[in-house]
Amino acid sequence: MTKVGGWSEPLTDYFSREISWLAFNARVLALADDLEVPLLERARFLSVFATNLDEFFQVRVSGLADRVVAEITERTLDGHTPAEQLDEVRRVAAELCRKHQLLYLQKIKPALADHGIQLLTLDEVDAAEREHLRQHFEERVFPVLTPLAVDPGHPFPFISDLSLNLAVGLREQGKPELRFARVKVPAALRRWVPTGTQSTRFVALEDVIASHLEMLFPGMELLEHHVFRVTRNADLTLNDEDADDLLIAVEMELRRRRFQSAVRLEVAESISQDLLDLLIRELNLMPDAVMRVQGPVDLSGLNEIAGLPMPELQWPHWSGITEPKLVSDDGPPDFFKVLRGGDLLVHHPYSSFSRSVGELIHQASQDPAVLAIKLTLYRTSGDSPIIDALVAAAENGKQVAALVELKARFDEERNISWAKRLEQAGAHVAYGLVGLKIHAKIAMIVREEPEGIRRYCHIGTGNYNHRTARIFEDFGLLTANPEIGADIAGLFNSLTGYGNRLEHTHLITAPEQLRSRLSQLITQEMQSPAGRIIMKLNSLADASMIKQLYAASQAGVQIDLIVRGLCCLRPGLKGLSENIRVRSIVGRFLEHSRVFHFANADGQQQPATYIGSADLLSRSLDRRVETLVRVDDPKLVDRVMEVIQVALADNHLAWTLDSQGVWTRCRSTTAAVDTHVRLQQLALSRARPSQRSAR
Repeated sequence: MTKVGGWSEPLTDYFSREISWLAFNARVLALADDLEVPLLERARFLSVFATNLDEFFQVRVSGLADRVVAEITERTLDGHTPAEQLDEVRRVAAELCRKHQLLYLQKIKPALADHGIQLLTLDEVDAAEREHLRQHFEERVFPVLTPLAVDPGHPFPFISDLSLNLAVGLREQGKPELRFARVKVPAALRRWVPTGTQSTRFVALEDVIASHLEMLFPGMELLEHHVFRVTRNADLTLNDEDADDLLIAVEMELRRRRFQSAVRLEVAESISQDLLDLLIRELNLMPDAVMRVQGPVDLSGLNEIAGLPMPELQWPHWSGITEPKLVSDDGPPDFFKVLRGGDLLVHHPYSSFSRSVGELIHQASQDPAVLAIKLTLYRTSGDSPIIDALVAAAENGKQVAALVELKARFDEERNISWAKRLEQAGAHVAYGLVGLKIHAKIAMIVREEPEGIRRYCHIGTGNYNHRTARIFEDFGLLTANPEIGADIAGLFNSLTGYGNRLEHTHLITAPEQLRSRLSQLITQEMQSPAGRIIMKLNSLADASMIKQLYAASQAGVQIDLIVRGLCCLRPGLKGLSENIRVRSIVGRFLEHSRVFHFANADGQQQPATYIGSADLLSRSLDRRVETLVRVDDPKLVDRVMEVIQVALADNHLAWTLDSQGVWTRCRSTTAAVDTHVRLQQLALSRARPSQRSAR
């Protein structure tokens, strides 16, 4: 039975946010060690673990380090000071990284070799392969490289965030003085270089560069070379209240972010103490910020290997069904006619995003009767059909309003690019609100029809991103309900203009209403002898909401929480939370939807089920624009709750959390319920026979 977490003794009724997040990444790492997961997907989970940890250090660890430098000693919910938290986080992260490296070296790399995928060092290639790599270096790599010396005339170079580098120790022939140089490994080139034109044997790019350093430093005596990588504080420190132009302010802040302080130094285990001391000194780091790596530095590059065209070593292909109402024998259906007949629920990736939400926006951009399209953009892909449709709509003379969140972390540059493209096409672009991020996932199409103006809306839990919709699990409600349309119209007007006292009929929005309305719904459950709450979230950390859930548990309310990521609530504490159960689903698809179900929403045993963009984090409740919508159609409520019941019954992907912070995997050997497999089966059962037979 697999267990993770439980690293630090809980001091209060709350778990540490940072340690809880590390426990989530440990659950991701466990998938890389799962023999039931296809081999290349196991390699991908090693990459995902590494990428997740990078962002954790860039944001959360850097935040803790800033508090320590500022000598802040105030204890957080879990009872620890920032310094205590930083020490524990570094210790746990180092432990997980050792497991990560050993899993690659002892299990994944040998298993890949057994299937003909060999990740080699230069010592392991033959003469013909060495010649091929030499030619590749001379033709494709050498022209891109820029060696940077460090001496009185050349100061220590700036090491960019997350770049892969070679630290080179050398000296002039016949002279005793040691020299240092840095060679940056080009990020634009493939990380794993094939040893031949049709080879499944690979050598890491940094090893190819290291074996040809004499070409970069002719006449020098090469003494040593080691790979290293620096992680920097990547959080924006933008004060948008003082910004006259938010777009320009974010662009300037992004340039500044490159030069933020270092928080982690990853080095090859072979590095000499002299070179390590030099790096620590020049990067202004403490020794406890150093992570020695046994295998390749930065295993996020394994994503390249995971993408090899070897379907027998990957998950079976899944493209998502087309919802039956959207299937037409005469080509794409008339979405507007479908929605006039009733609400439609989509559940990605089990139902296709491109053939539902994406097609709706595309049809709207081409339909002469459509007058306007309004949409929020938090994250989208680099080749977004949604953006293409909005540009086309604007060029077709329609009113297009896009609320582009420039401060979406790590997507800022991409969003700036889309904002400028939309503006050039004639769209109205708003960049967000002072002090708030626009995280709501909403779209509205305004259409002129014989009966008058009608609004068609989409309210979702996920981003308008056709790529992530293939792997992120999300709900979306498509509707022509005039009351929802009026709510969405009012919300858009308040976001692009002025106004913050909105009275919604079907929506709950943050920051004005969400906290108080959820509090009211929880309180109402406490009045019923059959109180029942189910929440499906990405994260749960807000102290006030946790206190209310504790109070509901003490009142006898039965509470099930499905939390993919971090959870600061301690379940199962006698007299406090024994009626609360917490589980997490981690697997092939990223559980991303947010669902809030209350069995007695009006105090009369009438349930209410909401879907939307908000997690129970303080930022979601107080510092973001979020939207929840109540699902009213009983058949669609049943669909949502069917998904919830599958997740609660899962005994294959699920993990359960105990009161000490330990996550235990539920792995049944008989009658296993795998959420992702079961939901694929349910989707196929809804599909038209022609879709089922095509699979």
